[in-house]
Amino acid sequence: MSGTNSPEAVKKLLENMQSDLRALSLECKKKFPPVKEAAESGIIKVKTIAARNTEILAALKENSSEVVQPFLMGCGTKEPKITQLCLAAIQRLMSHEVVSETAAGNIINMLWQLMENSLEELKLLQTVLVLLTTNTVVHDESLSKAIVLCFRLHFTKDNITNNTAAATVRQVVTVVFERMVAEDERHRDIIEQPVLVQGNSNRRSVSTLKPCAKDAYMLFQDLCQLVNADAPYWLVGMTEMTRTFGLELLESVLNDFPQVFLQHQEFSFLLKERVCPLVIKLFSPNIKFRQGSGSSSSPAPVEKPYFPICMRLLRVVSVLIKQFYSLLVTECEIFLSLLVKFLDADKPQWLRAVAVESIHRLCVQPQLLRSFCQSYDMKQHSTKVFRDIVNALGSFIQSLFLVPPTGNPATTNQAGNNNSGGPVSAPANSGMLGIGGVTLLPAFEYRGTWIPILTITVQGSAKATYLEMLDKVEPPTIPEGYAMSVAFHCLLDLVRGITSMIEGELGEVETEYQTTTEAASSPTQSSEQQELQSTSDQMDKEIVSRAVWEEMVNACWCGLLAALSLLLDASTDEAATENILKAELTMAALCGRLGLVTSRDAFITAICKGSLPPHYALTVLNTTTAATLSNKSYSIQGQSVMMISPSSESHQQVVAVGQPLAVQPQGTVMLTSKNIQCMRTLLNLAHCHGAVLGTSWQLVLATLQHLVWILGLKPSSGGALKPGRAVEGPSTVLTTAVMTDLPVISNILSRLFESSQYLDDVSLHHLINALCSLSLEAMDMAYGNNKEPSLFAVAKLLETGLVNMHRIEILWRPLTGHLLEVCQHPNSRMREWGAEALTSLIKAGLTFNHDPPLSQNQRLQLLLLNPLKEMSSINHPDIRLKQLECVLQILQSQGDSLGPGWPLVLGVMGAIRNDQGESLIRTAFQCLQLVVTDFLPTMPCTCLQIVVDVAGSFGLHNQELNISLTSIGLLWNISDYFFQRGETIEKELNKEEAAQQKQAEEKGVVLNRPFHPAPPFDCLWLCLYAKLGELCVDPRPAVRKSAGQTLFSTIGAHGTLLQHSTWHTVIWKVLFHLLDRVRESSTTADKEKIESGGGNILIHHSRDTAEKQWAETWVLTLAGVARIFNTRRYLLQPLGDFSRAWDVLLDHIQSAALSKNNEVSLAALKSFQEILQIVSPIRDSDKPETPPVVNVPVPVLIGSISGPGLSRPFVRTDSVGERLGRYSSSEPPIVTDELEDLNLWWAAWNTWYRIGSESTKPPVTFDKLTFIPSQPFLTALIQIFPALYQHIKTGFNMDDLQKLGVILHSAVSVPISSDASPFILPSYTEAVLTSLQEAVLTALDVLQKAICVGPENMQIMYPAIFDQLLAFVEFSCKPPQYGQLETKHIANAKYNQIQLFAPAEWVALNYVPFAERSLEVVVDLYQKTACHKAVVNEKVLQNIIKTLRVPLSLKYSCPSESTWKLAVSSLLKVLSIGLPVARQHASSGKFDSMWPELANTFEDFLFTKR
Repeated sequence: MSGTNSPEAVKKLLENMQSDLRALSLECKKKFPPVKEAAESGIIKVKTIAARNTEILAALKENSSEVVQPFLMGCGTKEPKITQLCLAAIQRLMSHEVVSETAAGNIINMLWQLMENSLEELKLLQTVLVLLTTNTVVHDESLSKAIVLCFRLHFTKDNITNNTAAATVRQVVTVVFERMVAEDERHRDIIEQPVLVQGNSNRRSVSTLKPCAKDAYMLFQDLCQLVNADAPYWLVGMTEMTRTFGLELLESVLNDFPQVFLQHQEFSFLLKERVCPLVIKLFSPNIKFRQGSGSSSSPAPVEKPYFPICMRLLRVVSVLIKQFYSLLVTECEIFLSLLVKFLDADKPQWLRAVAVESIHRLCVQPQLLRSFCQSYDMKQHSTKVFRDIVNALGSFIQSLFLVPPTGNPATTNQAGNNNSGGPVSAPANSGMLGIGGVTLLPAFEYRGTWIPILTITVQGSAKATYLEMLDKVEPPTIPEGYAMSVAFHCLLDLVRGITSMIEGELGEVETEYQTTTEAASSPTQSSEQQELQSTSDQMDKEIVSRAVWEEMVNACWCGLLAALSLLLDASTDEAATENILKAELTMAALCGRLGLVTSRDAFITAICKGSLPPHYALTVLNTTTAATLSNKSYSIQGQSVMMISPSSESHQQVVAVGQPLAVQPQGTVMLTSKNIQCMRTLLNLAHCHGAVLGTSWQLVLATLQHLVWILGLKPSSGGALKPGRAVEGPSTVLTTAVMTDLPVISNILSRLFESSQYLDDVSLHHLINALCSLSLEAMDMAYGNNKEPSLFAVAKLLETGLVNMHRIEILWRPLTGHLLEVCQHPNSRMREWGAEALTSLIKAGLTFNHDPPLSQNQRLQLLLLNPLKEMSSINHPDIRLKQLECVLQILQSQGDSLGPGWPLVLGVMGAIRNDQGESLIRTAFQCLQLVVTDFLPTMPCTCLQIVVDVAGSFGLHNQELNISLTSIGLLWNISDYFFQRGETIEKELNKEEAAQQKQAEEKGVVLNRPFHPAPPFDCLWLCLYAKLGELCVDPRPAVRKSAGQTLFSTIGAHGTLLQHSTWHTVIWKVLFHLLDRVRESSTTADKEKIESGGGNILIHHSRDTAEKQWAETWVLTLAGVARIFNTRRYLLQPLGDFSRAWDVLLDHIQSAALSKNNEVSLAALKSFQEILQIVSPIRDSDKPETPPVVNVPVPVLIGSISGPGLSRPFVRTDSVGERLGRYSSSEPPIVTDELEDLNLWWAAWNTWYRIGSESTKPPVTFDKLTFIPSQPFLTALIQIFPALYQHIKTGFNMDDLQKLGVILHSAVSVPISSDASPFILPSYTEAVLTSLQEAVLTALDVLQKAICVGPENMQIMYPAIFDQLLAFVEFSCKPPQYGQLETKHIANAKYNQIQLFAPAEWVALNYVPFAERSLEVVVDLYQKTACHKAVVNEKVLQNIIKTLRVPLSLKYSCPSESTWKLAVSSLLKVLSIGLPVARQHASSGKFDSMWPELANTFEDFLFTKR
């Protein structure tokens, strides 16, 4: 522009204009005077403008209508010379942009006239072009006229004009759109809200568009109209138009100006509403057309597809999909479905070729394929377009192989549209290529169909041949193999595109992820919030992307695999095979990276199958769930397509013959060069992509193992495979070609396992797992025969282990675990190799220069020693003996430096089982004794617990009683060691504990060890107690007794070492747990008699059943626990849940007391007495009047009891008395809440009551086995009450008294067994009370005394006591019944003798002395209490008289005559006190009923009925 604005240029323009005008005036001088005049006045006009204005160009433009007028008149002359001169002048004016809108309109009208007269056509086109390209003054009507003019010139008779016009039209159309783009650029900064065009039903609704845009809109709309053969709206004056030209214009606009359509709604609307329907409509002949459907068969003749239009439509479609996919999602779905349909076998050959070319264009745009996948395949109700495209390619390739052969295979691919009159494609040279199927050309050959492979494009670009044939009208002939080659390239490009795109994005995600995580971990990061935000965004993004990648792979893998496998099988060309294998390999690797196991395994299976001979029976390939390809059919486009397994008529060169690896090998198998090529791909896959193979290592290694076997490679030292002759059967035959390959293959194989050191840990595990399962198969095959086993897997395990020694930890377990299995194999060769590999690895592991060294890396040392321990699970005794000898050697040589290895070594001793024979147990026990005597001080304290466990386990061995008892002795020695070295052990354990605690906190896990909250030293004790506790319930009584004594001695002797809080665990986890188990065992023990104790030992009758033996244990245990409760009460009471523990203990006492065993029940009461004599911590107010009952020396804590300080107080022994003294003086006593104390006593009372009521309740039925409690038991029970009552008297009420009364009454009523009677019954002449009766009266006495001194409200209890005593008095004449039991009791007053009548085995007591004593008590009590209100109110006097009436009326008939005499004297005593009281209360009427009772009594006595 600046060139035309400079002063020189302006000056030149003025000169040129003037000279043009002069020339014009000269030419028109004679013929056209008006023109001449106009020209001359023009000269003047120009000069005037130049003189008057500074801005000359602007002024010229303003006056351009007048300036141009002479030239327009000149054109009107229609003289060629003048016209040319004028057009040239006009062009000059236009190029300087001095033409106004009006002038331009005039110029175009003039050009139109010239066009209608067919003058200067080329010059016209040139002028139009200059006019439209130099400026934008022409628009709207004049622009449309200019464009129509060009279109009209395109359809003239003259070829040159036509072509020039076509070019001009193309350029003009471009100009119109470029103007619009420029206009958008200018307005870009002014952002305006796009006006939503409502429904856009009116096509002309373009009011919202700016001028240039409006022109472009009108133009594009009319192009659509024209292609659709409709009249244009804007291009008025069009006379004719071809569809092909229209489509080309549409395509160029869409291709060159996509942003116009994407940015403007109005244009998008045109695309959707006009272009797409148009394309679909024009496609219809192609859709409906079926090759070979003659017109005769169908009523309406189907319009035949027309190559030029069809091909241009496909080009338009390609552009639409590429550029406007996002706008036209639904439409594109239709287009893509059409494309897929055009591949059908019944479409013309040329249509299939252009369709496959169009698809190829899509296949090289992975991002576009990704969009398809997102928009269709991933939507719920949409066509799976991406999948269909891939599947269609697969079916297409298959259909090319399955063409019905018509003689010469070369001509089978001709277009069979002869009936429709189209040209037959018969490429001249095709016949010479495939002579007899032997070919030098690269080709595919499958079941007799031979298809050459043509080189069509560079990889990755879709250069189409037939889509570019814009000049052809007739469909071209397609050379054979062209469609196949394009389809083949489609597949390869598809794979390459998808994999490189996804892997690129994966790489980005991974690097981004690394950078963000690094950034997050770097301390400089200030805004962590934002950081987290971005990471989470990224995660979301990645999740979305990953879903798309997975869908893409899932959609295409079946189709790809089917097609590639077929091509692999058909390929006769090494390069093509290489490409196919590479595609399969990249897909396998991609699936692996995305973790899509099924598809990964399917591709790998395909390569594996290719490596092995056809129909080779390799189970892993046929049964792997992922890859049952041989018999899995994939459905492609609704047709079921079988996966094609290799065709047997192999056209490949055989390079090796060998034996199959099978249990019964039959015959030989052959390997071809293609097999070896596949094998190399397999090795390559394993080598480069081992990290993503995962579980498919199984497939890969199984295949390699078979190939190695067929090729005859055998393992040598270190696990490498070397060519070796087969041991039996026909020797392997190898061609020289493969012989040179063998060392290479062997080398690659070794390199493959060496490269395992670069795999990540997970992949390495997959590799090891795969090798292990291969080895397992080999082991299965080697069972039951001594043939040479396949040692491939074991050898490679060794090789892998040796190269990964630097991270041996992560694979040691699976590796040695498997080798240990191999060590147990019956096949000697196999076992020997397993042991060889295992020992080599352990040796290598221990000698390897680890970093850090083993002495500092305890974990590793343990790991390496572990297989030694694992050998414990091998049952061959020789191996076990070796293992134990090995342990002994280790103890002797490295006992001091074993350090962290101790647990393993101890574990080996502990692993000896009961059933493994005495000698093994003895040897192991020797090891243990050595450890306990020599090595306790040298081992880490953390191992002491294991020593305890192991010693305990020997205690439980029942092979040899002596070993069990000795091991209990060892436990005692160990506890002594703990006691002596307490401080050091505790320090070390605490240190260790702190370290572990810290680790656990860092890991965020809870520290897990037995008895956790307790301090570690306490835990050690607790473990010891727990072990002894287990031994306390051993089936053997001797062991139980020994363990029980040891347990309670240990707790007694060393218990004070425990922290205060640990007692909680001792009580609940050790003692109560033990009591529960003993109680359970005792109650379920067998009552069968045991004849002898083994050998000649006789068993005492008190221990001759399991039940009796367990009773002893129960007694021992309960007494031990009660003793601890008693002596350690001062420790236990401050614990939080003492009252709960108290309840549990009481419950145990109760269940023991109620057990049907006299020994146990009596012992239970003893324990009950023991815990009730506990003195609670004495306060100053009540110092003990008597020294406490328990007088054993007890270790006592020195220092504060309440909170253990940092260091644990150690012990000194002194008496309880001193301890109590110290409580009351120096320390503040631990004040247990009075209330809580009361609760404990009440709990005891309830237990006492339950024991009493249960034990004395008469049974419902009686037989020989009925259990009736013994007198000592009942006596002990009643004797407990007075002590108990002292503590509960404040709350003791009438209900309790009632309960007590019932028990006292029942207890006295219990008879005694006849065989025990001589010991309990006094000789009958003396009137003596039994100790039980004494106890009962004592109990009532205690009560009565308490009431006497107690508060007023207690006195209401007197009448109840009288009732109770009077009931006893009645026994003198009427002994109590005990349930339904028959006791025979015939007494004669003189002789007091008791006669026993069978079958009564129970004897009732002589109750007379008891009744008489009770009567004395009554009289005594009445004397004290006659005046009490309660005694008066409750008519006690009347009741006494009523009771005495019985013996008085019987008189001499009483069992004992002393009775009635005592009754008389008692009555008189009572009356002497009671009658004055009665008279006193006469008015109240309370004694009214007493008088008649008294009268009757006297009457009965004086006038007795007997």
